[in-house]
Amino acid sequence: MKRRILVTSALPYANGSIHLGHLVEYIQTDIWVRFQKMQGHEVHYVCADDTHGTPIMLRADAEGITPERLIERVYGEHTRDFAGFHVAFDNYYTTNSKENQAFCEDIYRQLQAKDLIAKRSVEQFYDPVKAMFLPDRYIKGECPNCHSKDQYGDSCEVCGKTYSPTDLINPYSVVSGAKPERKASEHHFFKLSDKRCEAFLRQFTQAGDRLQPEAANKMKEWLGELGDWDISRDAPYFGFPIPGTNNQKFFYVWLDAPVGYFGSFRNYFEKKGKSQRDIDEFLRPGGETEMMHFIGKDILYFHALFWPAMLHFAGYRVPTKVFAHGFLTVDGQKMSKSRGTFITAESYLQQGLNPEWLRYYYAAKLNSTMEDIDLSLDDFVARVNSDLIGKYVNIASRAAKFITERFSGKLTPGRPGNLASKTIDNSGAIVETNEPFRLFYGDSNLLGPNGTFAGYTDSIKLAYERREFGVAVRAAMDLADKVNKYLADCAPWELAKQDSDAARQNLHEVCSLSLIAFFRLTVLLGPILPDLTSNAAKNLFKLNRPLNWTDLDFVPTEIEEYKHLMARVDQKQIAALVEANKESLQPAPQSHSPQRHAQHQEKAVEKAATTTTTSPPASGGEGAKGAVGAMINIDDFSKVDLRVARIVSAEHVEGAEKLLKLQLDIGTETRQVFAGIKSAYDPAKLVGRLTVMVANLQPRKMRFGESQGMVLAASGEGPGIFLLSPDDGAQPGMKVK
Repeated sequence: MKRRILVTSALPYANGSIHLGHLVEYIQTDIWVRFQKMQGHEVHYVCADDTHGTPIMLRADAEGITPERLIERVYGEHTRDFAGFHVAFDNYYTTNSKENQAFCEDIYRQLQAKDLIAKRSVEQFYDPVKAMFLPDRYIKGECPNCHSKDQYGDSCEVCGKTYSPTDLINPYSVVSGAKPERKASEHHFFKLSDKRCEAFLRQFTQAGDRLQPEAANKMKEWLGELGDWDISRDAPYFGFPIPGTNNQKFFYVWLDAPVGYFGSFRNYFEKKGKSQRDIDEFLRPGGETEMMHFIGKDILYFHALFWPAMLHFAGYRVPTKVFAHGFLTVDGQKMSKSRGTFITAESYLQQGLNPEWLRYYYAAKLNSTMEDIDLSLDDFVARVNSDLIGKYVNIASRAAKFITERFSGKLTPGRPGNLASKTIDNSGAIVETNEPFRLFYGDSNLLGPNGTFAGYTDSIKLAYERREFGVAVRAAMDLADKVNKYLADCAPWELAKQDSDAARQNLHEVCSLSLIAFFRLTVLLGPILPDLTSNAAKNLFKLNRPLNWTDLDFVPTEIEEYKHLMARVDQKQIAALVEANKESLQPAPQSHSPQRHAQHQEKAVEKAATTTTTSPPASGGEGAKGAVGAMINIDDFSKVDLRVARIVSAEHVEGAEKLLKLQLDIGTETRQVFAGIKSAYDPAKLVGRLTVMVANLQPRKMRFGESQGMVLAASGEGPGIFLLSPDDGAQPGMKVK
């Protein structure tokens, strides 16, 4: 039966680059979508940039541009990176759209009509300098439990205690450094605690198989603690205004982000000329359609509770299934900028690494659970070279030359089988044959008496459907091993040396059957390796159409001359990739969830740091008044070579949230330095200015280039960074003593 499926991945936030952690999800979804399309099903894969919220507003303000301009630029970067890894969305859109706004307003009004919207006063911290209410993660202070300094407004990363921002000791604004004030404001709430919502969610999360077992169990824990959900934010805020609030209240970004799935789908179907009825078949209850969400486990709470409850009571269809996955670690640890393992998609491609190497490695690791997966860089090199080059590509490279050089590229189907079967010719037509594909080794099937191709393909098909991609990969490579053993045992290179008709016939058969097996492997690996397999199908087997699952019944009859299909991974490429991504001049964020999508925007303090770099009040914290480091002697100080430098040029660094690239004249030479002062200085106003730099600091390679020193700046209890400058009369190159 032909299925009709709407598939989504979580929306990446428009405030940062796509990195290898993100790609776990998008590659996983893309493989599943490609498999379903190869089955002949109707599948629509949509996504969008999540574009609203406080971090977007603050970053745009820091860069001196509008939020619209910022999200337009990031949209270009995201779509470039996804295309580079062959993630084939049917529509990639934005949440800042008229379609999304219309859906948000309709859902809100429908919930209002069902008495599921409440309004009440909420006391929050307010930044008197920025004139804005502060999200929890934009407030820091002393933990009320363990008294650790510089902890966030919702939890302590030292002792793990959770609390309210109002519990912090000596709180300060991450945005301006000012002491926040407590101020009341009326907020809008979705009444998730309503008994109707609880009853629906118990059925939604616990009945059937909408969620993975471990996800359903987690939801069971949360169901007894459902509270009303604050869906509003106060101006100033970049987002959609709530109807009837005179542009003073806005939908919280978490409300409009998942609605963006619907906005993207409507945009896509309307561009295709589809009717409202066509759209409703996917977005309203009752249609013979499915809706599948692929998400990270950290946003399960929103997709399994808030989102389905909103949809159900607003009259929309709820997800058929929600597939949650784990995070990515690199060499067993969280992704790290200091270690060079916080790798962006752009950097991976710029270093010349094949994107399908990563697609294959992820597939080999992925399963249907919420377990984290690890990218072991050494294992990555070994597995790709062993499996893709040593097993899969090796079959074609060893067998094809004999067919083209000795048999004019013509294949023989081998010895006749006992059963008739259907095959598909080059034009796609179904024809009958009395010679179905059989691999023979002597008088037995190459795969053994119980190891037929059908048995392999059925298990691989089931594994793809269940998202057990690692199982599919292992089965395909086991099949490749058997074909390579067949080649090794039959030794066509030895047959080619023999001058007899029997040897020639055997050579033709062995190489033909091996290439037919290679073709079937190409079909089986199609969802994972779309570029490699389409290249093999077109340029080796002359198949000028997309591969389909029914091509497992196709028996190719001729080949073109074999051309190199894929290169091996060089360990030096991996070393260069890691080195290019080291950013030791920037402090690593205190908490990096390697899988971060749209929904971490108000929990990502590194995003807030793109506005200003501040230090806490004098009550404590590095950089505050009175905080003095450990004593050193004069010999220690004399090791640091401080020089007066003139800033020859200064410019923004594309892709860096905090850095400016400076060219510094130190009298005898010009040095390039990356400095984390972007939030405090206009590059144009720095040119010609004198400053002080550390001239004997070991150069550091970063993904933006090499930094050959460090400039000195001060920060304190108030907001801002202050570049150090020598007095008038100082000249570039003078030593600071």
